[in-house]
Amino acid sequence: MRVVIAGAGSVGRSIARELTHNGHDVLLVDRAIEEKMTVRVPDAAWLLADACEISALEEAQLDQCDVVVAATGDDKANLVVSLLAKTEFGVPRTVARVNNPRNEWMFDESWGVDVAVSTPRLMTALVEEAVTVGDLVRIFQFRRAKTSLVEMTLPPQSPYAGHRVGEVTWPSGTVLVGIVRDERPIAPSADDCLEAHDELLFIAPDEVSDELENLLSPGHKPRLGDNED
Repeated sequence: MRVVIAGAGSVGRSIARELTHNGHDVLLVDRAIEEKMTVRVPDAAWLLADACEISALEEAQLDQCDVVVAATGDDKANLVVSLLAKTEFGVPRTVARVNNPRNEWMFDESWGVDVAVSTPRLMTALVEEAVTVGDLVRIFQFRRAKTSLVEMTLPPQSPYAGHRVGEVTWPSGTVLVGIVRDERPIAPSADDCLEAHDELLFIAPDEVSDELENLLSPGHKPRLGDNED
């Protein structure tokens, strides 16, 4: 996935570090780049430019990216970047940072904003969730409990596509708390069937995240039981 991040401050760099760590192609755009900033995110590409200018966005090749993140400390700039990304370059997904809660009402589709959010970790999760199928995405972490709210889009080739929720033997401590299907939320019961491209929301201990991802991935041998009791 290719992501362009406008704004290389602490928020932009934090998002870039997580995305590059997860294997994504990231370009940071800022009009004031210092060497110490690039050292902190060595795996990202950098562009010294004003992201509010169309020429800069053309140089950043926005027409070839999957997601644009407007992460500057200026709400006006974030709105302009989002609008240009949508209207001029047809970017599939825009995620915009809201700095002042009083401006939140402006961050909607009329300004080209798909998702408006304020915290870096949640912004990272929303970027990955938008285009990732088959990978577990951490949305929120309950640090004291060492447990996270995670999301995974069920791949079409998953061995559990077409099976009932109650037939799946989930990793220890894992709870399926929600299913989003065709933009409709579902409170899952044991009799609900899992379908390809379902967005599955879990609360799960951090130590079983890899096990959960592998369980639902293509090529995994189904581990079926009956969890209705």
